[in-house]
Amino acid sequence: MNTAAPQLHRELTALLSREWPGFAQLIEVQRLSGGASQDTYRLLLQTADGAPLPLCLRRSTATQAAEDRVPGPDLAGEAELIRMAAAAGVPVPTIHYVLQPADGLGNGFIMAWLDGETLGTRIVRGDDYASLREGLAYRCGELLGRIHEIDIQPLRQQGVLVEFTPERCVRDWWQRAMGYDTPQPMIDYTARWLLDHLPRQPRMTLVHGDFRTGNLLVDRHGVRAVLDWELAHLGDPVRDLGWLCTNAWRFGSDLPVGGFGGYNELLAGYEHATRIRVDRAHLHFWQVFGSFCWSIVCMGMAWMWRQGEQRDVERVAIGRRSSEGQLDCVNLLMPGPVTATAAPEEPLDDALPTIAELLESVRDLLDHELAPMAEGRLRFLTRVARNSLDIALRDRRDGSAARAAEQARLKALLGGDGSRAQLRQQLSQQLRDGRMALDKPGLAEHLRQTVFDQVRIDQPGYSGLRAVVP
Repeated sequence: MNTAAPQLHRELTALLSREWPGFAQLIEVQRLSGGASQDTYRLLLQTADGAPLPLCLRRSTATQAAEDRVPGPDLAGEAELIRMAAAAGVPVPTIHYVLQPADGLGNGFIMAWLDGETLGTRIVRGDDYASLREGLAYRCGELLGRIHEIDIQPLRQQGVLVEFTPERCVRDWWQRAMGYDTPQPMIDYTARWLLDHLPRQPRMTLVHGDFRTGNLLVDRHGVRAVLDWELAHLGDPVRDLGWLCTNAWRFGSDLPVGGFGGYNELLAGYEHATRIRVDRAHLHFWQVFGSFCWSIVCMGMAWMWRQGEQRDVERVAIGRRSSEGQLDCVNLLMPGPVTATAAPEEPLDDALPTIAELLESVRDLLDHELAPMAEGRLRFLTRVARNSLDIALRDRRDGSAARAAEQARLKALLGGDGSRAQLRQQLSQQLRDGRMALDKPGLAEHLRQTVFDQVRIDQPGYSGLRAVVP
């Protein structure tokens, strides 16, 4: 399969002919993923001894808007970090070549191709990985300990790594959320809580930035590689531990560490590698931050879609997942009882067919006719489209009642009148400027109920709902 442009194929052939001993032919250039700033390709080479050799190419193709980019190393810096991690005993792919300006291929590097599994649902649920899961949390603690003890002074001097204090992390992501102009009071509440509970004088080390299920390449025997170092930075190392424990990366499992293990195992592995004991309150802070951050990432997907950037069905659907991260913040900060808002009985519609029936017919077409015929990414996108129609159907059934109940609670909480949108904006603003105390009577109950009702519409199967007291 050759899914790359002919020019890219020619440029890679010229590069490999010059730099790869025994190169005979470039058989395949398959694009695996493409984002706003980086692409990943699988290369298949024919060598002089006749053996096909798979490699992986990562390169930058475009520049994200400054307001949408999370600062991290460029690809040359990422390659150097991977080499340093390998020297510290962290399993990573071998870096074979860093692209040079004369190559005409942009920024990037070529590394070894490793076979294994990264799909989170298979790792946390698959029978093939049952024995792996038994010690995986402890192993992750060990690996994070090794990463955090890497001497990054040379890269720090070169300016490769950006420094993020805990306060900067919170304020930067909160500012990003406010820029999307979609008030979400639970995000504002969480930001206030985080700023009130900042870790005191944390260590500052290399932080991977995205160490989680999905970025670990595994096989039945263990972790083959820690992937995706593009968010690496200088910061509080416990951020990596908290990110691995964020509910978004458990893939439906109730086990808190990546969906495959417990806190004690993770922290024991970390202490074994570093001789440092992590305080559970410190870990809790970064776990709250992880859900806060993921919720804002999802908001950003919807915002980019609305701006006309990458208007694909997956991006806009992820925007609806912001409520999941907010519910995780609810469960971590204000657990308590809720009652599902009941939708009134819908009167019989004399339209034939009804709006609901039209949506159901398109959903069933995607589900039963198109998805079985599609392959690869098209099949995945077909499932995403089907899920979006399900959200629309649930919103049509339950959304009006949930929004009316939210408006009534807002009126009581704020002591004023206005539309739901106006009142929600007022609540967000009062949380942002500190006029509303986090312990104001009725605030936690309102936020908990609002987020709960939204997740029931967006994703009724989300694991976070199991933690809510009915």
